Amino acid sequence: MVTSTVETLSPTRVKLHISVTPEELKPSIAHAYEHIAQDVQIPGFRKGKVPAPIIDQRIGRGAVLEHAVNEGLDQFYRAAVNDNEVRIVGRPAAEIVEWPNEKDFSGDLKLEVEVDVRPEFDLPAYDAVKIEVDVVETDESAIDAELDSLRARFGTLVTVDRPAATGDFVELDLVATIDGTEIDRAQGVSYEVGSGELLEGIDEAVESLTAGEDTTFRSTLVGGDHAGEEAEVAVTVTAVKERELPEADDDFAQIASEYDTIAELRESLVERVSQQAVFTQGAAARDKLVETLIELVDIPVPEKLVEDEVHTHLEGEGRLEDDVHRAEVTEASQKQFRTQMILDKIVERHEVQVSQEELTQYLIQSSAQYGMPPQEFVDALQQNGQLPLMVGEVARNKALAIALGKVAVVDTAGNTVDLSGFAAVEDEDESAEDAPAEAAAAEEAPVKKAPAKKAPAKKPAAKKADADEAAAEKAPAKKAPAKKPAAKKPAAKKSDAE
Repeated sequence: MVTSTVETLSPTRVKLHISVTPEELKPSIAHAYEHIAQDVQIPGFRKGKVPAPIIDQRIGRGAVLEHAVNEGLDQFYRAAVNDNEVRIVGRPAAEIVEWPNEKDFSGDLKLEVEVDVRPEFDLPAYDAVKIEVDVVETDESAIDAELDSLRARFGTLVTVDRPAATGDFVELDLVATIDGTEIDRAQGVSYEVGSGELLEGIDEAVESLTAGEDTTFRSTLVGGDHAGEEAEVAVTVTAVKERELPEADDDFAQIASEYDTIAELRESLVERVSQQAVFTQGAAARDKLVETLIELVDIPVPEKLVEDEVHTHLEGEGRLEDDVHRAEVTEASQKQFRTQMILDKIVERHEVQVSQEELTQYLIQSSAQYGMPPQEFVDALQQNGQLPLMVGEVARNKALAIALGKVAVVDTAGNTVDLSGFAAVEDEDESAEDAPAEAAAAEEAPVKKAPAKKAPAKKPAAKKADADEAAAEKAPAKKAPAKKPAAKKPAAKKSDAE
C-alpha cells in the first residue's frame, strides 16, 4: 500500500513523505518489462516478446526499476495528495530518498515531494464594507458627449493646411535608431494626435507640426526585438487631417440609428448613458472591494509559484534582466494570487455554481475577443485541459458580484449608488447542468509533464498570473525522477519540477 504524511514547511508549502510497498509497485514493474520489451531489439526475439530475464541481463534491473517508478510516480503522488487533502497550487519537486533493492525489488520506495499549497485564512466580513466611487454625470452634457461620440463614428477626414492639434489625424513616416543604427522604419502611419496609442512622446513631437515638417524625439520602445530600449525616433508629418462631424439632425438620426428624429435618438441615449454610468461605477466598486478585502486579511503568497510566474512572463517579453519591470510583475502576480484566493473563498462560502449557459456565454465572449470561432476556441481549451480554468473564472466573477451586492456603495457626493443591475444575488437552485465551480479538477491533477501551450484566454493583464497559476495546478511536475544506473543502487537524487 501507499502511505504518506504531510510536513508543513510554511503556510504555503508542504513536504509529502510517501512510502510505496513492493506489492504496490509490482504492477508498475510488470508494465516496465512490457514497455522495455517493445522498445529494445535483441537478436533471436521478436519485438515485444523479450523475456524478463533477458531484459535483466541486457538492460539491467536498475533501468526496469527506474521505468517503474516513472510510471507509478503520478499515481503515488496523487494518492498522497488525496489522502491528506492537500490543496496544491504549483508544481512539486520530487526527491527519491530510498530505492527498492534491485536484485529482487524488495524494500519500500520512499520519496519526498515539496509543493506549494493554498494558504489558510479567514475571509473578512465584507457585508460591513463601505465603498466610495466617483460621481458619474448623466445630465445633458453626458448625453451630448455620447451623441458627439456617435457623430464621430460617421465623421469624415478632411486634409487641412495648418499645424496639427489634439484630435487631428496625421500621417507619419517614422525611423527609429539606437546609437546611430537604424532598427525600424514605418511609412504612412495614420495616428490620432492625443490618443497616446503609438509611442511615448509622439503627441508632444507632432503637435504644432504642419505637413512636410519633421522632428526627432526619444522614446522607450514597447515591442519587437528592442522592447524596453530607448531609441531616437525621427518623425515626418506628411498630412494633417481634421474630422468633420455630421450635423446632429433628423437625417443623421436616420443614418446612424433606427430612429426617425434626433429627439428620439437623444432619448435613447439617455438609457445608454445611465447604463454606462452603472457599469463605470460598478467596475470601480468591484475593484475597490477587492483592494479593501486584500487590505483586511493577510494572505501568504507562495514564493516559488510567483517566482516561476514572473520568470515565464519576463522570458516571454525578453526582459529577464529588467529588475524594475521584474518588481512590477512580481507585485502584480502577488496581488493576483491574493485576489484569486479571496474570490475562491467567496465561491466556497456561497456555494457558487456555474450553469452550462453561463459557461457557454463566457466562452463565446472570450472566443470573440480572440477572433476565433467559438467551437474552435472550445476545442483548443479542451485539448490543453484548460476548460476547468474557464469554469473557475466564471465562478469567481459570480462570487465577486454576490459580494458586491452585500456592501454599501456611495459616490463622492454621499449619494447611495444603486448597483442592483451590476451586482448579483446568490443562487437559489442548483441546476443539474451546473458545472463544478471549485478548482478540484486542477488540485487533483496528476504529476505529469507540462501540457502543450495554453489555449488563449484573453483577460486583463493582471489576471495572467491567475491563468498561469491554474495551469501549474493542472500539471504540477515532470514524471521522471533522477536517472538511476542500471548496475548498482544510486544515491538519492532530486527530480526537480519544471
